[in-house]
Amino acid sequence: MQTYTKESLIAALQAISDRGWIATERGNNDGNVGNVLEDLLGIEENNLPIPNAAEWELKAQRKRTASLVTLFHLEPSPTALKFVPSILLPNYGWSHDKAGTIYPNSEMSFRQTIRCGLYSNRGFTVVVNRAEQRIEVIFDVTKVDQIKHSAWVDKIIQSGNSTLSPNPYWGFNDFYHKLGSKLHSCFYVIADHKTEKGLGYFKYEEVYMLKELSLEKMLSAFESGLIYVDFDARTGHNHGTKFRIKRADIMNLYASCTRII
Repeated sequence: MQTYTKESLIAALQAISDRGWIATERGNNDGNVGNVLEDLLGIEENNLPIPNAAEWELKAQRKRTASLVTLFHLEPSPTALKFVPSILLPNYGWSHDKAGTIYPNSEMSFRQTIRCGLYSNRGFTVVVNRAEQRIEVIFDVTKVDQIKHSAWVDKIIQSGNSTLSPNPYWGFNDFYHKLGSKLHSCFYVIADHKTEKGLGYFKYEEVYMLKELSLEKMLSAFESGLIYVDFDARTGHNHGTKFRIKRADIMNLYASCTRII
């Protein structure tokens, strides 16, 4: 496997960029933009061989993509309460759309994608509480779409759950350290893409060096609505609480962002 220094990697990326459009039989979807780049560099998947360097990664994305990537999974605190399956699902869930078919009639669902500055149509949002140093999930019964979910919100009120207490949350430090374990310093590559006569092409146009994951930038990204919280639980299984972001917005999480190509 090819081994690089940071300087030789930059030179190799420049040479790839200079080639212009590069044909690939892998296809030119979001997932393959990084795979093709690793093939061109002669390195193994998710293994950037730079000796004597801090942890670095190679990340690549297509231009003009709006797809979300999962940063990590992390269940909310208080963890002892098992908040999602024990409180959110039974008290705020609704009938699963496949209840009575592939699941029992009693199957419930709690699926929500929420972010700061915007309430979901079921009245949930997320806020950054800087005073308490935590990211909190908030429920406001007045924000529920009364046309779409009138029967559901009536049930919430009648059962005495119009106020969510305690609020599930993630401490700043827990979130930051979890994020830091996933997002190392990286070379971030952006490629244009096209298809001609059934064959996919990439053109690797921009390369950025991202360093020093920043707690303040992470919080600002949350407050700007760039980071999404994705709940995905049903009676039979909690698929886990995910934090997601648009690929292009990952740059906003680092203290240093330097364009090198």
